Amino acid sequence: MTPKADEVYQAGLELGEDERVAVAHRLLASLHPQGGGDEPGIDAAWQGEIAYRVDEILAGTVELTTYEQTRVKARTLLDDSTR
Repeated sequence: MTPKADEVYQAGLELGEDERVAVAHRLLASLHPQGGGDEPGIDAAWQGEIAYRVDEILAGTVELTTYEQTRVKARTLLDDSTR
């Protein structure tokens, strides 16, 4: 890592968790700017999927789980699939 990149990284570690998430998201998004040659319709499809899922949450038609519950379930499924 260059000295400048290391300096930015160290400064980022001093931010609160929410700020680090926001900065990380913006940095990742900068790698894939809008109109960067992706297949047409992918962004629109994701926006539609996100809207659908938010509607399900707001309507109470889905059961939400914690990250830890999801992680354990995913690990179990992966472990079962390798047996």
